[in-house]
Amino acid sequence: MRRAGEPPSPGGDRGSAGPGTGVGVGAGTAAPRGPAAADTPMGSERTEMRKRQMAATQETPGTAQAQHNMGNRGPNACCFCWCCCCSCSCLTVRNQEEERARRTSHELQAEGIPNCEESPAPTLEEVNAWAQSFDKLMLTPAGRNAFREFLRTEFSEENMLFWMACEELKQESNKSVIEEKARLIYEDYISILSPKEVSLDSRVREVINRNMLEPSQHTFDDAQLQIYTLMHRDSYPRFMNSAIYKDLLRSLSEKSIEA
Repeated sequence: MRRAGEPPSPGGDRGSAGPGTGVGVGAGTAAPRGPAAADTPMGSERTEMRKRQMAATQETPGTAQAQHNMGNRGPNACCFCWCCCCSCSCLTVRNQEEERARRTSHELQAEGIPNCEESPAPTLEEVNAWAQSFDKLMLTPAGRNAFREFLRTEFSEENMLFWMACEELKQESNKSVIEEKARLIYEDYISILSPKEVSLDSRVREVINRNMLEPSQHTFDDAQLQIYTLMHRDSYPRFMNSAIYKDLLRSLSEKSIEA
């Protein structure tokens, strides 16, 4: 209360409430916050929460993918690596092992064929007869051995090996043995994956594929004839002019003269 004649205080009475205010100044320090004041801290919290959720969402796919890949990793874990390397180490090792096993298989099968047929040393008459016809050359083991040695220098020895394998197949009578030998001949000399594949036309290959459904001693007759003709027309003339044949003929001629 102010006395009569005193001017009103600039701040008003602290204990009283001014008209229209609804609250006193003393209560202003503890007055409830308005909507704007209340939204400010909660808006900051919501924004922070959104940022965290967005960051977690961006990290989740990569993390889940990594966990999925790690869960799928087995003995060959590097096959599921994220690198862009095209030649993964385990794949390279596996391919090398398969290639080594394939070569070993072919080498073991080749070991079943002797380096040369057992035969006595050829006579001068026999060697001279080789020049008369290809049939006479292929008729004797000594002639086949000499011709095979020449084919080896031309990297076409597989032609003679195939022809010999077919001749051996014709001597078999046991069905299971025939099927096994036919399979080996096909894998060694007919398959396009074999390093010893012989040159055959498509017609003969079709005949062989049909015959392989029920292999017999004559499964490869057409192919054998085609390779025989190829050796006759292509390799035989060069053999007759080769150092292998001429040296053998000269050596036997000199021995004949000395005797």
